[in-house]
Amino acid sequence: MAEVKTKPTSASVEDFINSVIDEQKRKDSFVILEMMRKATGEEPKMWGSSLIGFGNVRHKSPATGREVDWLRIGFSPRKANLSLYLSMDIKEHAAALTKLGKHKTGVGCLYINKLEDIDIKVLKEMIDVSLNRK
Repeated sequence: MAEVKTKPTSASVEDFINSVIDEQKRKDSFVILEMMRKATGEEPKMWGSSLIGFGNVRHKSPATGREVDWLRIGFSPRKANLSLYLSMDIKEHAAALTKLGKHKTGVGCLYINKLEDIDIKVLKEMIDVSLNRK
């Protein structure tokens, strides 16, 4: 069975964010970092080389039954956008997404260009909902 490559590392989260070239994305990353830190009460860890995660959960794939360790919530300042990992199925947040503002979604990801494009209060609510689900 294949092993998950994205695992927690000891790399510095702050150093990683400070290495983000785009100034706005770097500033937004620090805001998201603090928002998630406050919501979780946990310290962030680098997962792989570019994903910042909070917490650790055992996720079982409904399709294959395979179990992997994964972050509870997290984000990554990617070149194209800020990718937020709030849920394995972003559709759980359908109602909030209609109020969020400019964004795109993937299966389990929320993509935003910059925080000024969205309603930050709605994002905070989405984070809280993600953390409170079982």
